[in-house]
Amino acid sequence: MPTSERPPAQDAANDTARQSAQDGSPESSGVAVLDRAFALLGAFGQDDDSLSLAELSRRTDLYKSTVLRLLGALEHGGFVRRLPDGQYAIGPAPLRLATIYQRSFQVGPVVEPLLKQLSADTSETASFYVRHGDARVALYRWEPARSVRAAVAVGQQYTLRQGASGKVLCAFSDDGREGLETVHARGWAASYGEREPDTASVAAPVIGVNGQVHGAIAVSGPRVRLSPPETMAAACRAVLGAAREASRLLGGGAAQLARFDEALRTLSIDDVTPED
Repeated sequence: MPTSERPPAQDAANDTARQSAQDGSPESSGVAVLDRAFALLGAFGQDDDSLSLAELSRRTDLYKSTVLRLLGALEHGGFVRRLPDGQYAIGPAPLRLATIYQRSFQVGPVVEPLLKQLSADTSETASFYVRHGDARVALYRWEPARSVRAAVAVGQQYTLRQGASGKVLCAFSDDGREGLETVHARGWAASYGEREPDTASVAAPVIGVNGQVHGAIAVSGPRVRLSPPETMAAACRAVLGAAREASRLLGGGAAQLARFDEALRTLSIDDVTPED
């Protein structure tokens, strides 16, 4: 029987068998229907305004009948919306949850003005990242008024152990410090083309009460523009200054603030000169 003519019951059985084979993976929650619904939402990329039923089926490896049933439930909850042309787009519910997620960190009023000033001072993109499991998420961002700039998507998950902010988040966590002792000792990290070949970045931690690491402040920009040692050193000083101020406002102790002062005092051109 052709795939397109399979009855819904057979589709569901085949999907169940396929899901059972994946249930032992770290990505599975163990609740098949939720995993499939999350897979549908995750199928939308940063540049996807809308996707067809066929494309969602292809990206999730689920049968169209199963996808259609899940889309109906997600549409009812406001997580997706069906467009007049029959395609599907993300609905308003994730935006509401994202707003709650941002507010739960309680750093926005402190960090956002600093990012705005940091972007103005460096003429590059300034961002604030938090760790989410084995990934990092851009929680806030401020971009310069330049046609060519580093693209940072708020809410997007990025690789944790690549990029300056990722290395900082690892270096200041108990389970990721191995191999990043220098970053922890210095209090900042630089990156040259690690996640994106044409992008460079520098980052420092934001540390609050009792040494709690709230996240990492970073500046990123085109590698050709940001990687010259003098430019990178200036960006590093600006990032350290912003991270120090954010830490102070969030209750960082004298010892923590002194670390920022020491990092600023000892920073040299050699420290930010790319090895290649």
